[in-house]
Amino acid sequence: MDFLIVFITFWGMEFMAWFTHKFVMHGFLWNLHLDHHVPNRKSFFEKNDVFFLIYAIPSWLCIMLGSMFAIWTVMYIGFGILVYGIAYFLVHEVFIHQRFQWFRNSKNVYLKAIRRAHKIHHKHIGKEQGECFGMLIVPWKYLKQELERVKV
Repeated sequence: MDFLIVFITFWGMEFMAWFTHKFVMHGFLWNLHLDHHVPNRKSFFEKNDVFFLIYAIPSWLCIMLGSMFAIWTVMYIGFGILVYGIAYFLVHEVFIHQRFQWFRNSKNVYLKAIRRAHKIHHKHIGKEQGECFGMLIVPWKYLKQELERVKV
């Protein structure tokens, strides 16, 4: 049961991240997200990095309070948020944007489709006309493009 709660929370976070990205980051908090689309690279950090707190604080609170008051479901929800945060860091920051030079190349069709979809997202400099707001759920057309490249 514990694993199931973590698993459901993890995948629920993909939809929460999509919603937050589309309506908050590309909405009323665009001023914090803008430097992610038009990086100046004067610093390793971006204003956009503050969004880490949107997920880290609830995760920490769920884990801490759930364990303090023996509300295990809440604690496992916190762990699900944490696992998604780790996946986000590794996929978005390390693999896609290569802020750390750990995983540079991959021949995996799914990972290449993730990178392509994110590149399409960054094609739009402004906050309007965006597409591909998720991270792990990739539109079929990008998977299909990568599969066709493998066949050629």
